[in-house]
Amino acid sequence: MLIGAIMAIPWLMPGLGMSLVVALLLGGPVGRTLRAGPLLGWALIVSLGIILSATLTPSPGAIDSGASGIRGCDLSRIGLAPIRELLGLGDTSLNVLMFVPLGAAIGLLPPSGRRTAIVAAAIALPFAIEAIQALVPWLDRACESADVVDNLTGLAIGLGGGVVAGRLAGAVDRRPR
Repeated sequence: MLIGAIMAIPWLMPGLGMSLVVALLLGGPVGRTLRAGPLLGWALIVSLGIILSATLTPSPGAIDSGASGIRGCDLSRIGLAPIRELLGLGDTSLNVLMFVPLGAAIGLLPPSGRRTAIVAAAIALPFAIEAIQALVPWLDRACESADVVDNLTGLAIGLGGGVVAGRLAGAVDRRPR
């Protein structure tokens, strides 16, 4: 089922490939700018590339037969998803999982004003994605408030996990030898 979900997004794998190349070229400079290592810079770039590839590329229908231009936004769910949707493999759980790596990478960054700005940008990202999906008809994407909630849930899970992991790693580094 996971392979089917991945294959349903035609530009995901090319986008991942491009993200890997960009991350190899810019991971070091991004990491240095954020006072983190190149691996963390690489993780930020790749996780953002996956999100953009999965959400802001044309749907299979748009590629096969031309975009129909879905208008409006489904606002039917503005709260957390039911647990059965989160535990199963489907749109809801994949929307959550997609943002966990970005949140974890951000959570591992050293505390700074830059990290705060990146957190704010990451929180704005799901809203921007859904707005673009609603406003760009040739993508043939559906704008849904549930996606925003699910993306923010994944971001929060990843961010919390990254902060905890960073603190645990810091505690281990400061341990007397």
